[in-house]
Amino acid sequence: MQYITDFFKSFAHDFETNFIVKDRYLALLRGLANTLKITLGALIVGVLIGVIVAAIRSSYDKNAESIKAKGSFGGKILAFLNGICKIYLTVIRGTPVVVQLMIAYFVIFTSARDGVPIGIFAFGINSGAYVAEIFRGGIMSIDNGQFEAGRSLGFNYVQTMWHIVIPQMFKAVLPTLLNEFIALLKETSVAGYVGVTDITKAGNSIAGVTYNYFMPLLAVAAIYLIIVMVLTSLVARLERRLRKSDH
Repeated sequence: MQYITDFFKSFAHDFETNFIVKDRYLALLRGLANTLKITLGALIVGVLIGVIVAAIRSSYDKNAESIKAKGSFGGKILAFLNGICKIYLTVIRGTPVVVQLMIAYFVIFTSARDGVPIGIFAFGINSGAYVAEIFRGGIMSIDNGQFEAGRSLGFNYVQTMWHIVIPQMFKAVLPTLLNEFIALLKETSVAGYVGVTDITKAGNSIAGVTYNYFMPLLAVAAIYLIIVMVLTSLVARLERRLRKSDH
């Protein structure tokens, strides 16, 4: 019984030292705000890039034979854009995100004072490459009959993609997309390399002052876990609604 009492006293003391004294918990809140800003901003950038790159690559893949046979100017432009997209995917997926982040901060935006916009840019570019391949796989899985249905309705190729194919693609790739969003959230933990006080760096800073790493890092892990659980729950609800809309 005395052991349990001593444990709770020690836990309460460590909690007060790490979070209450000098309002150290505020550092975690500021870190959480920066993490959410970077994640949401990068998410928007990544989805926009992903849609564009996936549309270009899937359009080329579906029409590659006719493009090579006809050799039209529009086909050549599409082939050129597809080549650019392939280079982008190869470079971004073939290099570590932390290296891309440091290049963006120390090389491209050398005069930047705030690392949050740089983080949004770097993580957005990185996420866009993975989202693009997720979307491309979803588009390629849509039956060609959907494209024919669009043409029968008087839609051109772009209109068919926008109104018919892409909505169906989103339903198909939603679980995989969730995994990418969760990975993006956790990848932002390296934002501290460019001076951003995210959750991880905030926890590490508290530990550096109190010389107690267990409590701050446990809090950081708990915050990430709660956010991931909330995201998973929201997407599960969205999936159920999408399934109901199919009936």
